Order: sequence, then C-alpha cells, then structure tokens
Amino acid sequence: MAFIQFIKYWGVGEHVFIRDIMPIYKDKLYFYKGGKGFYKAGDMSASHVTESQHLQAAKDTYDEALRCATSGEYDLVICDEINNAVHDGLISREQFEKLLSDKAPGTSLCLTGRDFPKDLLPKVDIATDMTKLKHHFDDNFIANKGIDF
Repeated sequence: MAFIQFIKYWGVGEHVFIRDIMPIYKDKLYFYKGGKGFYKAGDMSASHVTESQHLQAAKDTYDEALRCATSGEYDLVICDEINNAVHDGLISREQFEKLLSDKAPGTSLCLTGRDFPKDLLPKVDIATDMTKLKHHFDDNFIANKGIDF
C-alpha cells in the first residue's frame, strides 16, 4: 500500500497511525507527505508558503502518486486530500484524469477530500467526500490535541 498525502504538513493522527504500523508492514507500506498546508483557506492558509511553493509541492506529490499508481507495485494507493488539491487548482483536472486512466491493472485508488468531480465517479475505485457541518477550524483552530492528533 502507498499512502500519498496532499495538503497536510503538520502532525495529524494518520501520521501517528502510519508510524505505529510501519514496523508491522515494513516495505509493504510506503508513505509520502507532500503537502505545504491549507491553500486559499482565508485566515487558515499557510502564510509562510508562497503560491509557487504550493504548486510545486502539489506537482511533486502528484508525480509521486502517479508513479505509485502506475508502477504495479501497490495493490492500493491512497491519495489523501487529492480531491481538495484538484478543486483548489493545485492539480489540473487533466492530471487527475491521467491518474485515473493510467493506473496499473490490479491497483485500486482511494481518493479522499472534499469536492470530488461527480462526473468522474464511474472512473474511480474509491472516493470519499468529507463534508464539514461544524468544526473547530471555523474558530481558526487548525487542530486540537487529542481530537485531531
């Protein structure tokens, strides 16, 4: 399995989980963290990161996702927050469609985040859409210890 993470760079629960299970799965689990933080998220945007740095990080992360998806090395490639990266324009729709169409036979893609392009559902294996109803993010808190990490 490959876990490719877009957007997030700060410590989150999935990083702890991956750290804890890595000794069990050894070389059967690959983790790539490529995010630079929130992009175009108002006051919660990563203020220390330029637009060109966000775009470069997204390109590098996309390239890694494409490599993993097309290599035939992984049964499952999870592209965490890729839906947000596409929606926000960090990755083009054309790149996204290439990832879907070029994946190796026997490789499933799991695509997470918000705002997945619904017309592409017939082309995907697994897609999730997190819809926030209320979150401490609304009060300018990125994460709370014990809840988010």
